[in-house]
Amino acid sequence: VAVLVASLAARTSIVVGSAAALGVATADGLYALLAVVGGAALARAIRPVSGPLRGVAALVLVVFAVRVAVTAWRRHREPARAVPAGSGLATPWRAYGGLLAVTLLNPATIVYFGALVLGRQSGSAPTGAASSIFVVAAFVASASWQLLLAAGGSVLGRALTGPRGRLGTALASSALILVLAARLLITA
Repeated sequence: VAVLVASLAARTSIVVGSAAALGVATADGLYALLAVVGGAALARAIRPVSGPLRGVAALVLVVFAVRVAVTAWRRHREPARAVPAGSGLATPWRAYGGLLAVTLLNPATIVYFGALVLGRQSGSAPTGAASSIFVVAAFVASASWQLLLAAGGSVLGRALTGPRGRLGTALASSALILVLAARLLITA
């Protein structure tokens, strides 16, 4: 997901990259809230379907990687017939929704937040204030990291503004996304 945020910002703009980053942070915040409300039950409930969820998440990553590579290749070969700039995840709202969906499909995120709650249950039950702080902190931490990745991607995109640089960046990020999708399936 981090690679998607950085590469999207590199190929489009800091605004689109930031929207994608906030989509990831929103998913992390929602899962933090779910973890506080029922983390242990959620971790147990997701375990039987984690394999299919992992497969869906990997498929979504493969689709994104192929789309990035094909779009980059078309723009490089025939700039006049390139996919319009507002298609795919190239608008802030589409980037936000797309990365929100990808992050929500990630079973590792669910298990991670469930494990955090299980670890916290060893002592006394957390107060409402402590739980609220946990949810806000999870969102802020995720947002700050994802926005840093978007900014880095945007800087990289400006450094590689030529046609070959854009093509190389897009193909490299597509390859890395495919590797991550394969890893997601292998580490089941």
